[in-house]
Amino acid sequence: MARPLTALGLMSGTSLDGIDAALIRTDGETVADTGPAITVPYEASLRNRLRGVLGGRGPVAAVARELTVAHARAVEAFLEQAKLPPSRVDVIGFHGHTILHRPRAGRTWQIGDGDLLARLTGIDVIDDFRSSDVAAGGEGAPLAPLYHAALSRGFEGPLAVLNVGGVANVTWIGARGELVAFDTGPGNALIDDWVSARAGRAYDEDGALARAGRVDQDVLAVLLGDPYFDRPPPKSLDRDDFDLAPLAGLSPAAGAATLTVFTAAAVARAERYFPAPVRRWLVTGGGRCNPALMAALDEALGGQVAPAEAVGWDGGALEAQAFAYLAVRALKRLPLTLPATTGVSRPMTGGRLHKPPARPPGSA
Repeated sequence: MARPLTALGLMSGTSLDGIDAALIRTDGETVADTGPAITVPYEASLRNRLRGVLGGRGPVAAVARELTVAHARAVEAFLEQAKLPPSRVDVIGFHGHTILHRPRAGRTWQIGDGDLLARLTGIDVIDDFRSSDVAAGGEGAPLAPLYHAALSRGFEGPLAVLNVGGVANVTWIGARGELVAFDTGPGNALIDDWVSARAGRAYDEDGALARAGRVDQDVLAVLLGDPYFDRPPPKSLDRDDFDLAPLAGLSPAAGAATLTVFTAAAVARAERYFPAPVRRWLVTGGGRCNPALMAALDEALGGQVAPAEAVGWDGGALEAQAFAYLAVRALKRLPLTLPATTGVSRPMTGGRLHKPPARPPGSA
């Protein structure tokens, strides 16, 4: 193993809940160690402004700067909590925030200013992880599969790692390390949007609203009739590729119940594209904290579903850890995506390096 670098990953997911920051040590191939992690929730005003620029509309440049400053503050809070000076971090992997993802049109847009973040933190920053893949004909997503594979070396396969963020995506890892990856369908975003609009809450805490409702089978059938589910991978989604229109006549509880089962049923539909059945499912992301969703997944997938913590992983930090891992791979010009993970024609590297201004001689 080459000398591992200390990398800090930053992730702002489509759930719009906040910034995840996580530290790992890696040589870009194996993972030497995983370190501490924190989540810094967005203030409601920033969350609303982010929501307002989805699709690329509104004051994107101003929101991008505000988002970057929020990430710099998250780095500061992380380093203070970890009692770690900036000089001990070799690189930051800065995903930014996706406001538009249309790979079939050759477009993916993550806002955030890597150059500004490097200046504010004094640490090298890698950003722009997706655009080279999309430019080469790939989906540009999902990006975590190589990290999932690195973490699960030595596990008995086949294994599925399911990340339930705003959108849900899966990595199938074969017994010999083969990979298949794609977005399965909605994750938390539709449920969150429904609960926000109909119950005035940010999310369905503990799945309580869903558990109080009854699934509307007719609406569920309409949702599952979307042609996306019959499209073979590679494939990926924008946060807003599905909407709430089919649920217009439902009560808050019935809508939450229906959307929860929809998310799980969409995951079950994904199994048809696996080269072989999996032995177990490991669930990461915010969705693993929703008991109603975990129960729906367990039922839809016939058991063998567990949160990532069951194997000692931090399911809330995994996406941020993945961007730390990819930042080191980008520094070493190693591939970030493969034909089996995004459909790109050949393994693709990517990312852009931003270096902070050099300190004057003799400065601290």
